[in-house]
Amino acid sequence: MLIATDQQVLLLNTKENDVVPAPLVSSDTAPVIDMTASLVAAWVGGGDVVVGRGQELGRLHTDLEEKVTCVRILCEEPLVLLVGTEPAHLYRITGDGLVEPLEGFDRVEGREEWGTPWGGPACVRSIADHGKWIYADIHVGSIVRSADGGNTWEPVGNGIHPDVHQVVTHPAEPERVYANTADGVFVSDDRGHNWRHAVDGLATRYGRAIAVDHDDPQLMLASVSLGPHQGEGRLYRSTDGGAGWRHVSRGFPPYIEGNIDTFCLAFGGVDRAWVAVEQTLYRSDDLGETWTEAWEAEVPIRALAAPRG
Repeated sequence: MLIATDQQVLLLNTKENDVVPAPLVSSDTAPVIDMTASLVAAWVGGGDVVVGRGQELGRLHTDLEEKVTCVRILCEEPLVLLVGTEPAHLYRITGDGLVEPLEGFDRVEGREEWGTPWGGPACVRSIADHGKWIYADIHVGSIVRSADGGNTWEPVGNGIHPDVHQVVTHPAEPERVYANTADGVFVSDDRGHNWRHAVDGLATRYGRAIAVDHDDPQLMLASVSLGPHQGEGRLYRSTDGGAGWRHVSRGFPPYIEGNIDTFCLAFGGVDRAWVAVEQTLYRSDDLGETWTEAWEAEVPIRALAAPRG
């Protein structure tokens, strides 16, 4: 599993019992990370992305000057990365460092309505994919999707709250899409045409992070709070695809002062789940039922990325 802090990316072997992350690469800014079963990628600023297997890393330099907010490994051989930025654009990056703007994304219907409550530009907050299908979470502007690997784009159905904070997919359910939003969790079983509001059991609804177990597409973790600044962040668990949620507090705080942010939940390792709260990494050995404090970073943890694919 990858751990991104304000200063570096670390690699953690989730198969071992000892939680001793190994430094992988340093960064002048909070890096943006992703990984598959065999490949890691980290955007470390200055137009540089580090890609490799284990500790064997190579650095690609691009001329991309926009702020990168998320990265997704679309293909390992040949290498293809997809990065989202602020303002909201998508770029395809190949193994030779070639950067290609996705012009179809820039022409997607409804783009002129994207924005933020504070007047700043919208961004691509997270990316999920399954085969040729790609989903880009727009903050703020709902989710847009591509059925052809990123060439053409369209908005998903209107049944989801437009303030989306993370979108994920699952390899065993090609048509299912999960999202956590400012009004709780939404799940689609038809690639985003229709959505069900999966909030039964959630005491509050301002959602940030969401993670789905690699083996069981019904098992989910999600974070909610009172609001972006009100705090009281809580962790919830569902075993039925979001039909019902239960508050998690065995070994984990009943609530934290702020929010459990986007990318700070992950399933990784046999029966293991992970949550990052400020500088503390929590570990569960029973898929999120009970938790222990596993590791303390020197600076806040900004993101987790577990192996997939």
